[in-house]
Amino acid sequence: MISMSTRCVPLLSVLLLLLAFRNGVSFLLPSASCITTSSKSRATVTNTLLNYSQQRDVYTMEAWAIENGYQKVDGVELYSEGDDDWSMMTNTDIPAGTTIMFIPSTLVLSSDAIVKEYGSNFDLELTENALKQMERDLAKRLPLFRLLVKILAEYEKGENSFYAPWINSFPTQYYNGVSMTDACFACLPPYAALLSMNERNAYSRFLNAIRKGFLPLNPDVTGDDSVMKFAYNVALTRFHEVFEPTRQKLIAPMADMINHSSEPNAEISFDTENNCYVTAIADIYAGSPLSVSLGDPTDPTPLFAKYGFLPTGCNTIFCKAIHLEPQINELGYEFNQLLFQTDTGEVYPAVWDIFLLKILHDYDADLASQFTMACQNSDEATKETFHSNYFAYTLEALREHVYSILKDVDQMTM
Repeated sequence: MISMSTRCVPLLSVLLLLLAFRNGVSFLLPSASCITTSSKSRATVTNTLLNYSQQRDVYTMEAWAIENGYQKVDGVELYSEGDDDWSMMTNTDIPAGTTIMFIPSTLVLSSDAIVKEYGSNFDLELTENALKQMERDLAKRLPLFRLLVKILAEYEKGENSFYAPWINSFPTQYYNGVSMTDACFACLPPYAALLSMNERNAYSRFLNAIRKGFLPLNPDVTGDDSVMKFAYNVALTRFHEVFEPTRQKLIAPMADMINHSSEPNAEISFDTENNCYVTAIADIYAGSPLSVSLGDPTDPTPLFAKYGFLPTGCNTIFCKAIHLEPQINELGYEFNQLLFQTDTGEVYPAVWDIFLLKILHDYDADLASQFTMACQNSDEATKETFHSNYFAYTLEALREHVYSILKDVDQMTM
């Protein structure tokens, strides 16, 4: 009988090559043929739209935040390596447990507060009902929709907006799923394409709901695709979600400048009044960037779809076997169970199970049913017998899957 760990060994060299996929996809992103970007020279409407400069004005934003109650420990500074990609770093040691930054609720954008702010002047409920009628699952995204409405309303005010310095600090180019075209989706592996398309489809629904005209927003703003995509990407890539006392999405200026890491050294939290705190969860040494977790590092594809980047440094990567979704659903597995261990070559048990189930489905439906029952009943002895008997076939299927990904990567990076 072959143990699970023994079955992992023959794939070690192949699995390590999957790292090339993680790095290879990022080479695709700047391609002008498959990425749409928000224009740096925006359409202008007199006295309504902000006048964006080519460079991000982050220091005016920081001065505005300090003037309005933002506090930070000494040594924490805005930082850029010169490519207009800004983050936060510290020039002094920061012990774990230190409150690094404080952003008062008066600066924080809250999806709950937006409902109260626009309840009397905006027909927000009518627009949200129109959105839910397009797709039931979009009800889960209503907090994000409210942030989008708020950003558009502030954008429309131009320099008269309280948030003008913050909005002027934003990047104007995004490389996530919302910014991709059909040509880009065609280049991606199936799971990455699926999640990226989901983001763009949600944006399209938001766009259609707003353009129904129920909200008193300037048609020159809502009719400008580049402005709408820009505002949506700001809301999508900068929010943090809380569930107490109610589920809502919040954006805290300055805290939203902290980048992601698979091994974060800080976390962002909010109190019941929506004041924001950035706290060190590990000792942070001078010269280090501040970092937070924006998602599960073992499944980086959602980060790619939402933010447009793939993290480095995590020791597991997701098995992108979206073509086996029927088998995944039949066994009751979640996508985050389908992992490869990059440093040891280990293939997680759920990956072996779904590939074997597909083989059994193609070979003998009765055997497939027996194996499914064994998985659902946690009958490890029966499962191991199946895996032992069909190991050679499962291994070959896994190899073909890995090689197909590497072939795609070669084509994308030629």
